[in-house]
Amino acid sequence: MSTLSLRLPESLHRQLGEVAEQEGISINQLINSAVGEKMSALWTEQYLSARAKRGERKRFVAALSKVPIVEPVAGDRLQSPANKPLQRTRRSAARR
Repeated sequence: MSTLSLRLPESLHRQLGEVAEQEGISINQLINSAVGEKMSALWTEQYLSARAKRGERKRFVAALSKVPIVEPVAGDRLQSPANKPLQRTRRSAARR
């Protein structure tokens, strides 16, 4: 474990203290958690970017063409901006 000296504006330090108290944890634990969440998000972005570079549109369309076109289950239909159900076809799905 290493030590890090951190300079924070008083207002942010005060807010950290309030949130930590509400959560029932120390400021140190709150900062550790926040840094961990941010690092996880950055690593996920890097991972997905690397995976996307390996992808091929032809293979994506081929895989997508194997998905059957069926009606969505109740309450799971996509809505258009005018709240009208969207009609999806294989052709529109392949273009996405």
